[in-house]
Amino acid sequence: MPHVLIAGPIHADGMAVLEGREGVTVEVLTAPDAAALTERLAAADALLIRTAPLPPAAVEAAPRLKVVARHGVGYDNVPVEALNARRIPLAIVGNVNAQTVAEHTLFLMLTLAKRGAVRDRAVRDGQWDAARAGGGTWELAGRTLLLVGFGRIGREVARRVRAFDMAVQAYDPFVVREEMAGLGVEKAEDWRAALPGADVVSLHVPRTPETENMIGAAELRAMKPTAVVINAARGGLIDETALADALESGDVAGAGLDTLDSEPPGPGHPLLALDSVVFSPHSAALTEECLARMGVSAAENILAGLDGRLDPALVVNRDALERT
Repeated sequence: MPHVLIAGPIHADGMAVLEGREGVTVEVLTAPDAAALTERLAAADALLIRTAPLPPAAVEAAPRLKVVARHGVGYDNVPVEALNARRIPLAIVGNVNAQTVAEHTLFLMLTLAKRGAVRDRAVRDGQWDAARAGGGTWELAGRTLLLVGFGRIGREVARRVRAFDMAVQAYDPFVVREEMAGLGVEKAEDWRAALPGADVVSLHVPRTPETENMIGAAELRAMKPTAVVINAARGGLIDETALADALESGDVAGAGLDTLDSEPPGPGHPLLALDSVVFSPHSAALTEECLARMGVSAAENILAGLDGRLDPALVVNRDALERT
């Protein structure tokens, strides 16, 4: 009888998909540390994993494992090479979180533009008049947004900010100029060359060796001193020490960060003391609606993997799927 291990609780809708399948047993690890994962995965035929790091050794010690499903679209916590060595496919969820993350990107953008966090705190601290006199807020209308990455999420962001009368540029080597133009977006052939003209720079790319610290000191110096940068994609895309230096020196005006290189940040992290930064705890996709969609999609991938009918479009390591 196939046994499914779930590393981290998922939404009840996703559990219902798995529990509704006869002949399948389900086990949930509420605290999936490396030791627990390694021990329990040895008896599992499928793994549904949220954000816990999956040790390569756990994969190597799981002789029955046939499929891994990520509860999301990123897979930094999954050792793909270890799965490839065992010919185990890794599936991600489909287009279930794009609108949610796009909304969160707008939340970060608007909070920076209106100094929402600072003014909220001022009101609570009895500084009503000082907060009103402080100025420093700005309108989105007439500003230019540069999207680095124009996949599902980037497109949803572009669609929303056009309602705020923003001009939108986007860099994505895999999307042609004509397609962007049809969506009211100007294609940037070189995102670094486009930095000086942007008021908001929003990152929507995966973390790879090519994108790690893609926003560093040189890129920050190239931006307007009034510009802000937003990362609701993956941690590690921005050199956080360089960002702190740029904010303190006035090279850039602000940052909205849902993801960080190390999560959660340590108490001495240089960005934590800066009012010009708005944080959220890697929660851009964690609405009630999106959690339900991700849970269902990941659960369906588990069953599809056990049945040998995974959608190749959702498989990260398609070679493993083909060999299987």
